[in-house]
Amino acid sequence: MTTRTGGVSRAREQLSPVDGLAQLSFVIQGALERRAAEHDLSVIQTRLLGILRDRTPTMHELARFLGLDKSSVTGLVDRAERRGLVTRLPSATDRRAVQVSLTAAGRALVSQAAARFETDVTALLSRLPPRDRETLSRLVSRLLTAHAADQGIDLFATAAAGSDHPK
Repeated sequence: MTTRTGGVSRAREQLSPVDGLAQLSFVIQGALERRAAEHDLSVIQTRLLGILRDRTPTMHELARFLGLDKSSVTGLVDRAERRGLVTRLPSATDRRAVQVSLTAAGRALVSQAAARFETDVTALLSRLPPRDRETLSRLVSRLLTAHAADQGIDLFATAAAGSDHPK
């Protein structure tokens, strides 16, 4: 179906789920990259800090959550530690393990970057009616919760509840 608006012809079509999700991921990733760059961070560093917002995982858990090998995570944590954003702590439950936690400076940076990123995404979502935003939220939550469960991760566990799993 074609409509005319202001002399411009527009085909009313719907993207396939694959195309739509891929293109949406590019838009979201672009916003995340811009916000990360404002703080001289890479996207993977931003993901690391995001995991640490309410978790204190071990290095091994970080590797699993980020989908990286342990040596890559070590370098990532080393760089964040040099910037004063994270600190390593001995594990209370395993003497061989080291946990990673945000410092006050890291927490402040994450809070600021997250607020600005949330503003970006909220602006994008504001183009949808409230009912559609709620439906999208439910669908995305179901997909991501199931995917995380397949990886052995509880998205809704918190450090306060004694879990080391990231959101």
